[in-house]
Amino acid sequence: MHRSQQAIALCIAALGFAGCATIEKAPERIAPTTIGPTAVAATPAVPTLKRKIAVARFSNSTNYGKALLTGGELDPLAAQAADMLTARLVDTGRFMVFERGDLDAVKAEGDILKIDPSANLVGVDALIIGSVTEFGRKTEGQSGFLSSTKKQTAVATVEARLVDPRTGLAFFSASGKGNSAVEAGEVAGFGSRAAYDSSINDSAISAAISDLASELVGKLQSRRWTTDVLRIDGDRVFVSGGKSQGLKVGDKFSVETRGETVKSGQSGLPITLPGEHVAEIQIASFFGDGEYGEGSTATLVSGSLAGREPTKLIVVEDK
Repeated sequence: MHRSQQAIALCIAALGFAGCATIEKAPERIAPTTIGPTAVAATPAVPTLKRKIAVARFSNSTNYGKALLTGGELDPLAAQAADMLTARLVDTGRFMVFERGDLDAVKAEGDILKIDPSANLVGVDALIIGSVTEFGRKTEGQSGFLSSTKKQTAVATVEARLVDPRTGLAFFSASGKGNSAVEAGEVAGFGSRAAYDSSINDSAISAAISDLASELVGKLQSRRWTTDVLRIDGDRVFVSGGKSQGLKVGDKFSVETRGETVKSGQSGLPITLPGEHVAEIQIASFFGDGEYGEGSTATLVSGSLAGREPTKLIVVEDK
């Protein structure tokens, strides 16, 4: 007999003494799955105006891996989740993603948005603050007289909120779930003996991040797109942003005054009042290099910008 035939014969003979564990499939890795709506949608064929975002902080709210950390040491699970989310958002091609450290993120962003000429950072439209809220593993299997199976599964949940840096108000929250598994088995010493597999941890986190990112993308895309007026030269207006950010020759935008920010007596939070519409402009050409160094030249279509100070104006998308 061949060795495989001998193994099968031995297992059948052993049924009188003890049951054999059922091996439904050959050893295999089970593809990670998201436990939610969908993965991140592909970049659309039609260019979209890119919003500016930053992943401000990601933390690990679970106990996983914390026993090995010393004081002040960066949690690798949190750092991994932040890096994965940043990569997903960049891959969509729909956003300008900026790096932000774990620095009183909301307050720092508010300072940037005051348009300090000495600041060398770009203010963003939204900050993402998130956490790994659930992470766990389980091992299941069957063991018989001559055979055994073993399945290792990792499950992860990540949650995040979008924060308006101008007010510090969290205006949207989302969560993502994912899992990953590996299965192996052996009969009478033949097959695969499953050791601890740490790679499914990464796959589970990755699947959860993809699920989370799909929700964030939709909400961020619904936010009003804005950019800055760089200079006014008669009927010519120079604005920040170009082709790489989705602008096209012929696009029209409104120019508004920056609304005054006042404190609400009801909520105690700052509220930005609506700006005044003062003009409409149309994109005529582009200048500069690279996504973050591009600008556009626009012509005045209606209204007047005479005597206006560029830093007190904002260009907004007509919807």
